[in-house]
Amino acid sequence: MATVRRLREVPRHLLVCEKSNFGHNKSRHRQLMETHYHNYRVSFLIPECGILSKELKSLVMEIGPYYFVKNLPLHELISHEFINTFVKKGACYALTYNTNIDEDNAVALLPNGKLILSLDKDTYEETGLQGRPSQYSGRKIMKFIVSIDLVDLSFNLDSKNYKRTSWAFKEKKPLKFDFLLAWHPTGAEESAMMSYFSSYQIQEQQPKITLSVLTDLQCPVLQSHKLQGEPEAACSTHEVFDWLGAVFSHVDLNNEPNNFISTYCCPQPSTVVAKAYLCTITGFLLPEKISLLLEQLRHYFDEPKLAPWVSLCVQGFADSPVSWRENEHGFQKGGEHLYNFVIFNNQDYWLQMAVGANDDCPP
Repeated sequence: MATVRRLREVPRHLLVCEKSNFGHNKSRHRQLMETHYHNYRVSFLIPECGILSKELKSLVMEIGPYYFVKNLPLHELISHEFINTFVKKGACYALTYNTNIDEDNAVALLPNGKLILSLDKDTYEETGLQGRPSQYSGRKIMKFIVSIDLVDLSFNLDSKNYKRTSWAFKEKKPLKFDFLLAWHPTGAEESAMMSYFSSYQIQEQQPKITLSVLTDLQCPVLQSHKLQGEPEAACSTHEVFDWLGAVFSHVDLNNEPNNFISTYCCPQPSTVVAKAYLCTITGFLLPEKISLLLEQLRHYFDEPKLAPWVSLCVQGFADSPVSWRENEHGFQKGGEHLYNFVIFNNQDYWLQMAVGANDDCPP
């Protein structure tokens, strides 16, 4: 009965909303984007728009590539050559593919050189590495988190720490994973990653891009200075967050009585826009590229536009070991960790950050 009761419980979700301006010295939009490392989907919506500008479309089309490597031994990521070639010469990202964070071993490489391992109890004990119990383990600890600083590790290849770690991954407990990899180099050629892993099954991937024009879209009325909304004058940030989720998911919003899938409709007050441009990009997307996209959307209002606001939503991988920074991430009943910008024509913005059951409060 206790199990049935738990299944009926509504999963915990947390939404944090704040207002700022891109021109403020204390605006933290860059820091927040740069520390949300593993992103799989980016969507933006531009009301009163039927065609993208040449600059924005060019940026969308050039947001890739990334790489998929099959059965890559984990010891390759701690080798001195890999650290010197990629970790020290740019921002390198890696994430295990098709691993369930609550059940399987999972690995993430962060651009600061930290290798984060989420290991089950047996694997953790077999490696002999030092870590800590997962904060979402419950009474019976079944998962452990190991953090390895690759830059620090590489300073002394003769150290006991490096030898023990290398021995653990090469001999004691050889681990192989399918990895998604991406690299934002500082001056080097991106094709270097393709040649570096040429002895493994590596494929270059391009993000999937979907462009569409929505017609006669009912949009909520927003006022940048009214985060909580105002009855009959403006919708709140929570209301627009739900509405955007429905639009990005292509939910029918007409609330017809014979619609048994969804009865959701646009919050009030609202207005109907003749056209709205929706773009969705799916893949292994770098924070650096997403930051450029945000900058371009900010400049959308450099010339007068009919649209009072635009929106950019970024969703993280549900089974990533981390959400923001090195904050541990879990799945349980929902693995969401995402953020959304509502950008107004006066350069004010609303920032909405959401996480699921197994996450700390967003930064």
